[in-house]
Amino acid sequence: MDLDPRLLRYFIAVAEERHFSRAAQRLHISQPPLSYAIRQLETQLGARLLERTSRHVALTPAGHTLYTQALALLRQSEEIGVLVRRVDAGLQGRCRIGFVGSMLYRGLPRLLAELRQAMPQVEHVLSELNSHDQIEAVRRGELDLGFVHANPLPPQVRGQDLMAEPFVVCLPQDHPLAHRRRIDLAALAHDDFVFFAREASPSYHETVLSLCVAAGFRPAVRHEVRHWLSVCSLVSQGLGVSIVPACLRRSGLAGTRFVNFAHTARSQSQLIWPAGPASPLAARALASVRRHFGAPAQG
Repeated sequence: MDLDPRLLRYFIAVAEERHFSRAAQRLHISQPPLSYAIRQLETQLGARLLERTSRHVALTPAGHTLYTQALALLRQSEEIGVLVRRVDAGLQGRCRIGFVGSMLYRGLPRLLAELRQAMPQVEHVLSELNSHDQIEAVRRGELDLGFVHANPLPPQVRGQDLMAEPFVVCLPQDHPLAHRRRIDLAALAHDDFVFFAREASPSYHETVLSLCVAAGFRPAVRHEVRHWLSVCSLVSQGLGVSIVPACLRRSGLAGTRFVNFAHTARSQSQLIWPAGPASPLAARALASVRRHFGAPAQG
């Protein structure tokens, strides 16, 4: 049964005033339309709601029940209206964000704190995924935003460069070169290497491989993993050396040393999002990310 909110408000006024004239004044209407509205509500419900005398109006047991439920229904209706307006303004809802592990050292925690402060009623759901999996998740509409290493993108995914930084060599702390300030990459030609997996980020894999080739050797890749922190963890256990983004110096991982080497390549991080119209919430989050990283807006 669909109850007219207008009739419920009229009934609540009569129930609280216990007088038709005072209720009509409160509602800024005349008394005859109010009396008609209450009779209409009683007919619709098939129950007598009020005991009427010339001087007094009292609630019947059915009237008491309707009064309690009517207050709850109207309050819920107001709350739904507020919720819908907040969602429409991008102030409430859920924002699904993917990230690669290196973003933890590229300002992601501070960005999330800013998003929570700016949009306290928004649930920010984080998923750590490699670049390939994030791109696929954005393409399928399973992520609203992603932070990846720069990669070719399909037509369904848009992207924007955020920041670039140099690479460094990651060595076990007991490696003979671990305490140098700078090394020649060719000095690692006979070491075992830990690489970022090709299927996780083909462009990153090729970039690191090309650095070795430019130094005059093809690396002996003994292990491939899908996360940069896993790369560094294997290095810390003495299972090889690697080339990683400089931000991983801030990982604080015991058993590792990070050393500079001469090169011109850069580790490029990228913001990605679904092509097509964005929801108000996703648009607000996207604008916040751009402000945080100083990235220009794109049309």
